[in-house]
Amino acid sequence: MFDHQRIDEDEFDFHVDDLDADAEKNRDFFRHVSVGQDMFVPVTEHHSTDGVHSYYVLFDRSATYGHPGEPQYLAVHLRRDQQRSTFDFEYAPLPLVPMAQSWLVHRGCPSEASFPTHEFGPRPADETTRVLERRLVSDGDHFAMGYSYTRDDPDDMVTLVVLRALGKRAPSPFRVLVEEVAADGDTYTLREGGFNRLEDAWQWCNERHSGTAAPLPPVRSAATAGCPTDTTTTPTPRPPGRRR
Repeated sequence: MFDHQRIDEDEFDFHVDDLDADAEKNRDFFRHVSVGQDMFVPVTEHHSTDGVHSYYVLFDRSATYGHPGEPQYLAVHLRRDQQRSTFDFEYAPLPLVPMAQSWLVHRGCPSEASFPTHEFGPRPADETTRVLERRLVSDGDHFAMGYSYTRDDPDDMVTLVVLRALGKRAPSPFRVLVEEVAADGDTYTLREGGFNRLEDAWQWCNERHSGTAAPLPPVRSAATAGCPTDTTTTPTPRPPGRRR
């Protein structure tokens, strides 16, 4: 979660005004990306030396104006064909900066270039947060996201994410990530808990929403890991979204 500051619009540009795409691609780019450009704060951006590829992590100040809990970050990968004067793109709304960084890295962005280049918002509060963020960037393709909720209430700025490990014998096959911003807004912490059952991960998130959650259980070691318990045969209630 980043402070709602804004750099000059002249400093941020997708550099596609002189390029074209087919009608559907242009429509999708406008609807999903460029329409919100004036509300974006770049967290990081990287451009290949030949100008073909651009990678962005963008903070969307308007994300939670609509449906509460929506991810506040947008990862964007632009590909330009200068000879044909065309472009293509991929995008993904994601709840945490390291998840957006991981998405970009696995689409060709150099890992060292994916880290924040713009000084906005709170800083990691401790080394535990930094270590976990680095691991999420490198191992992000090992997990699938099942749920996220971002609360931008100044009294409780928190993001919850439920992940499922893609490996069949991964330790703690279901993970809960919790990012909490300090009351003064200067720092944040990121923590991870491990669960053997999806329904237990949901339950912990429900309790965090209500303020009754116990400390996150640790992620089990690989030596004690078993196969994930499949809870998809019966519907599991998701944590409630709170409207402001």
